[in-house]
Amino acid sequence: MIDYATYCQIRALDREQKLRVGQIAQQLQLDKKTVRYWLQHDYDRHRDFEHPDHARPLLEQRLKAREQHLLHRFLSLCPQAPDYYQQLQQRRLNARHHVQKILALVEIYGADKVSRALQDTHQYQAYSCEYIANILEQRARPIPEPGALHLTRACDLLELDLPQPDLSVYEGQVLK
Repeated sequence: MIDYATYCQIRALDREQKLRVGQIAQQLQLDKKTVRYWLQHDYDRHRDFEHPDHARPLLEQRLKAREQHLLHRFLSLCPQAPDYYQQLQQRRLNARHHVQKILALVEIYGADKVSRALQDTHQYQAYSCEYIANILEQRARPIPEPGALHLTRACDLLELDLPQPDLSVYEGQVLK
């Protein structure tokens, strides 16, 4: 591969001075095959040219579409979701982040459980994805079943005979 400056020299010697391939190769100290190849091909052929400002609006449009899709999925969770989103926007700096986390919880726990947790947090006026995650984790945690209740009966008690305590030690101190 040659650099662009050498390519321009090959083209200039061919077009302006009308030199043959061998003369160009000798003058630039290149192989004849290399000179012949670059006279037949363009230097920038098969290269993509992109204007830097061309892709920016497309990427912004794609990002907005992705955000709208996430918001639509969130708002379709339950009837309280629009109110919840409005409160998120008022109380949190990055409401989009909370919406993304809540939708990630939907994929983990399912839409019904997340919807119920969202309704409960809305009722308690707790607006954050952490509150919903906490409720879901608490509800998913298995509660140990209580063991059997043991009732003692008089016949089951041990029959111990305890001597009466000697309280005379305390009587002397109270009177003082």
